[in-house]
Amino acid sequence: MSMPLVAVVGRPNVGKSTLFNKLIGQRLSIVEDTPGVTRDRIYSKCEWLGREFMLVDTGGIEPDSSDVILSQMRRQAELAIDRADVIIFVTDLKCGVTATDEEVAAMLRRSQKPVVLCVNKCDTVGEPPAEFYEFYNLGLGEPFAVSSVHGHGTGDMLDEVLKNLPDEQGEDYGEDVIKVAVIGKPNVGKSSIINRLCGEERVIVSDIAGTTRDATDTYVENAQGKYVFIDTAGIRKKSKVLESIERYSVLRSYMAVDRADVAVIVIDAAVGFTEQDSKVAGYAHEKGKACVVAVNKWDVIEKDTNTMNEFKKKLEIDFSFMSYVPFVFVSAKNGTRMDKLLEMVNYTAQQNSVRIPTGRLNDVLAYATARVQPPSDKGRRLKIYYMTQASTKPPTFVCFVNRAELFHFSYRRYIENQIRETFGLDGTPIVMLVRERDRDDVKA
Repeated sequence: MSMPLVAVVGRPNVGKSTLFNKLIGQRLSIVEDTPGVTRDRIYSKCEWLGREFMLVDTGGIEPDSSDVILSQMRRQAELAIDRADVIIFVTDLKCGVTATDEEVAAMLRRSQKPVVLCVNKCDTVGEPPAEFYEFYNLGLGEPFAVSSVHGHGTGDMLDEVLKNLPDEQGEDYGEDVIKVAVIGKPNVGKSSIINRLCGEERVIVSDIAGTTRDATDTYVENAQGKYVFIDTAGIRKKSKVLESIERYSVLRSYMAVDRADVAVIVIDAAVGFTEQDSKVAGYAHEKGKACVVAVNKWDVIEKDTNTMNEFKKKLEIDFSFMSYVPFVFVSAKNGTRMDKLLEMVNYTAQQNSVRIPTGRLNDVLAYATARVQPPSDKGRRLKIYYMTQASTKPPTFVCFVNRAELFHFSYRRYIENQIRETFGLDGTPIVMLVRERDRDDVKA
């Protein structure tokens, strides 16, 4: 099941971004007294009482503005309203109910979506002032007095948000089903790959970039296993996202990666690796997902006996930040190496779930430290007491050391490479955490 969406909307300069930052616990949205600072939707995960949802900040709504930027911001907010499960409508106590508030309220009533009315800038504790009760006139139910600066009232408001979220249901897929997000730039053949794997046209395919707007799930069962392929809209550079609806598609693509077990990163063989491919792959890497790079449209490349090896060597340099990732050269048009792609999906999913016994892990650690001495500084040498695996998906290891600052990046990478040489872990990132023992317990 996709994570529910909660949109924060309202006219400009009522404190939407300040509230957004307060709810997610970090300064992500730009906060400024100048109306119109937040132009695009900004999104982040938010959690309340153990329930996670995606919170989307929007630019202010000016219903009748002819200004180009303000009209685009209005369109962005309308899209957020259209896609959201719950809407937080932010108003300003100090300004009272304005004509714009009434027009926005009318728009929200027409949407027939659950709306939580937030009256911001109620900065004093206790009973709200008399002006607060004016907001009942908007016809959106009981308003909540909130201070986005101090956090007063946000708990009651979030309680109401949770009441209106759709029922939390687990995805209707068994543990033996591998969820695969097919990601990449627009028009690299993501939908064509899924159609080829399904053996039928399940996803719209077009040469026009941006045909796929939302992430769609396609269940496939064959001799190699059970899969749910999540086809996503292509992820473009922000400067290239001209249609407002595509901005929402980028959000869906990132959310698809969050849901997936394996990310298939599709690259156009005719175009090669681009900066945007690194952004797409980097997001999957940061989320700890098993990854496979599918080089599509291999049929259009003029080849000789060395073409594939040369192309692969270049990709290994391009993907040096993901040295573990395997490459599969495919053609969705001809069906070339589609079986190999599924094999890699199975293999990397298994590697992402590997658990290594602590004893074997420390045998590798002892060998690695004997082979290359740990670094030292000012007469103090790094001591790694032992290592254990804390979790899977991705494999996460904890190293207990005497001084964390001595565990330099280069030596950490060396230990990681030794683990990979021994246990494989192909196609999956590794997370290595460093824990320092109490220095009082450690002899210099």
